[in-house]
Amino acid sequence: MYKNKKILLAQHLLIWLVLFSMPFVLSYGQELDTNRLVAHFLIPMLFYAVIFYLNFFVLIDRFLFPKKTFAFIIINLGLIGFSILLKEFIEASYFADLIKNRPQDDGREGPPFQLFIYVQMLSYAAPLLFSIAIKTTKRWVKTEAEKKEADNFKLQTELQHLRYQLQPHFFFNSLNNIYSLVDISPDRAKSTIHSLSKLMRYLLYETSTEFIPLSKEIEFMRKYIELMKLRLTDKTTVESSFPLSEPQIKIAPLLFISLIENAFKHGVSANKESVISIDMITQDNSVVFQIENYNFPKEDTDKSGSGIGLPNLEKRLQLLYPNKHQFTQETKDGIYSVYLKIIT
Repeated sequence: MYKNKKILLAQHLLIWLVLFSMPFVLSYGQELDTNRLVAHFLIPMLFYAVIFYLNFFVLIDRFLFPKKTFAFIIINLGLIGFSILLKEFIEASYFADLIKNRPQDDGREGPPFQLFIYVQMLSYAAPLLFSIAIKTTKRWVKTEAEKKEADNFKLQTELQHLRYQLQPHFFFNSLNNIYSLVDISPDRAKSTIHSLSKLMRYLLYETSTEFIPLSKEIEFMRKYIELMKLRLTDKTTVESSFPLSEPQIKIAPLLFISLIENAFKHGVSANKESVISIDMITQDNSVVFQIENYNFPKEDTDKSGSGIGLPNLEKRLQLLYPNKHQFTQETKDGIYSVYLKIIT
């Protein structure tokens, strides 16, 4: 902050230095009338600076922005009028020779008094308008930055909420699967609990960042698929394909797990044969994920899962990858298919 103020001060000093040195630069090599330069250029420039900075640091914040427009106009009209009168007084007191040499004083017709005042008012209004323009732009930039920061905070809060919502949902579904194995195969149930502990460790410690390497997410999905296979019979075939040497792609964690959970939830039957096909490929800076599975609608009495997985996924995609993802799902001839493409 201190460094920025020093830079701003240096910029202002440089601008005024250039403005004050312009007459000397433009008249280089020519005879320079010092009195005329002081009276008609340097003194008005000092008044311009006073009007500019008085508005920039005090009047705009105190009157214009709080919408006290009438008071702001009256104060500035008084300030400009006082500046013009004071300038005329200084010229009359210290530069009388210049006044005598005006066109009116040597017999030539000069500009009307009204026109003279009008031009003076316009010249003194210029620094006022310039100050308003700079101050308004600065305020707009600050407002936009604060809005962007607030939107970003809101986004991160919402994403954090969705992530916390997803983890209990995943844990709940996994416990349901283990529960179904306890009576059928206690040994497999023990193995499933051990595998689940590894997955939960990943959920707790590896997914706290906004983006993770795709390779870690693939490893997690492979372990989860192996975990789900423990409860399947020979009637269900699971086919999965993941990139072996994916590029250095980073992606938001836990985007695909809800789709895999959904496939095992709705694509498995106790007495019918079924196939679950899971496929992921990478193309340049994009990830394409597809799943196909038989669709066995659950009965109303089936309370496994809470049904928040897919809505959670769609909301996260909208927040994390706006206009950078494609998500479609359909059921045709008893086959449910889902297609998800993400541009990283």
